[in-house]
Amino acid sequence: MMAERKSTSDVPQVDLSSYTIDPDTVHIIPAAVAEKYKLIPLFKVGKTLTVAMAEPRNIVAIDEVRTLSKLDVSVVKSSLSDIRAAISEYYGISGIIDDVIKNYRRPSEGLKPKSIVPTEAPVVKLVDVIVAQAIRENASDIHIEPEAKQVRVRYRVDGILHEEVTLPSFMLSPIVSRIKVLAAMDIAESRIPQDGRFSLDIESKKIDFRVSTFPSAFGEKIVLRILDKASMFRPLRDIGLDGQTYDKYEKLIRKPHGIILVTGPTGSGKTSTLYATLAQLNSKQINIITVEDPIEYELSGITQSQVNVKAGLTFASALRSILRQDPDIILIGEIRDLETVNIAIQAAMTGHLVFSTLHTNDAPSSLTRLLDMKVEPFLIASSVEGILAQRLVRTICRKCKREIPPAKVLEGRFPELKVMYKGMGCKTCKGTGFRGRTGIYELLVLDEGLRKMVADKVGVDTIRKYAIEHGMQTLFENGLEKVSAGITTLDEVLRVTELEQV
Repeated sequence: MMAERKSTSDVPQVDLSSYTIDPDTVHIIPAAVAEKYKLIPLFKVGKTLTVAMAEPRNIVAIDEVRTLSKLDVSVVKSSLSDIRAAISEYYGISGIIDDVIKNYRRPSEGLKPKSIVPTEAPVVKLVDVIVAQAIRENASDIHIEPEAKQVRVRYRVDGILHEEVTLPSFMLSPIVSRIKVLAAMDIAESRIPQDGRFSLDIESKKIDFRVSTFPSAFGEKIVLRILDKASMFRPLRDIGLDGQTYDKYEKLIRKPHGIILVTGPTGSGKTSTLYATLAQLNSKQINIITVEDPIEYELSGITQSQVNVKAGLTFASALRSILRQDPDIILIGEIRDLETVNIAIQAAMTGHLVFSTLHTNDAPSSLTRLLDMKVEPFLIASSVEGILAQRLVRTICRKCKREIPPAKVLEGRFPELKVMYKGMGCKTCKGTGFRGRTGIYELLVLDEGLRKMVADKVGVDTIRKYAIEHGMQTLFENGLEKVSAGITTLDEVLRVTELEQV
């Protein structure tokens, strides 16, 4: 009973990442209390309960544990991140949510659905728990989906959706109302889609959220995009650009003028690459202006504008005005039509460096996509400097990564793979074998030969063959390098490059 009087230096330290906790002991303390005080019960010997705490001198927390458990309390210290991970693993978000829901007044208990107050404490706590858990799992999106008899909550982690918890259907309305209040949306309107934004301080970090609602048969579905600046603002080398591809791209973005395109499907990391590029180029000596839809993050020292079609501000109209703002570098969120691309070409040919995106499968296809948009071939040939195609692959979990020999069936197809690696599944990666993502890239730099081919309207297969012969590494080849380096798996590379899996 003297543990609470010890100084922090006297309290034993425990590394929970490699510690097996007794599940029966955990539930001596309710999930809500563990979450509130950031503690986790470890084991019980006789009448003494040993508890790991991030703040071992928190006497209020220790007294509450003693009262609830009716046991003496011994305290050990652990890191806040380890305790949060242990709470998530042993209680699960469902356990914490169950405690919250118990304190919520259902409509059948006298509170009419239309009079639900979105700031009511249990509702606020419920939304906070859902959001905080998503942050801990490094999710990029939260899906709150109404069904006939329940509400399903799913997280997108490393590009893959998984179900996290289900809630009773009566919780949908207060959750939607709470999120709408946070995002400054119309709480009374549920018939049409709405968009909004808000920010929260979570675990000592400011996290931005972009919110989208959509009416469905059983109520409004909400998707929250998590915009974590810490994960977005990474140097180019840290997002997967490496080796010769990095060297060529770094040289390319230092050109004084021209168009540089970043291509790939939705969710392939194009925005991260462009923001990392602008951050690398940004200085007090140059004027960088962007027009985006929407603005994902605020970039210090850069002028950003957002498309507003209703007000008449399109990519094309914004770009015309940007040219009168004396820019050195321009970012256009996406080239969608002939008018926009023609103005971008005009900007590139009058001394500006222009970055933008296209939705194409690989780098050579972007040239034919521009031709399909009826852009004059000679304009493409004289303005486009380079095209970077990319995909995101899941990276192997470092905690459970193991070397495996390639199967014999692979040796004939991929002789360069002498060894491969696999995540075996552990607590850190929740049994998936993967944690985090990185990029694979294909960089096409236009030389005189390619410019002549574009001007002559040569087919994409001929362009691709020429580019490979002159040193372009394909997406698949870049992926194989990352497989050999133990960064990702062969199946991941085959999945995102749309080749047949093995």
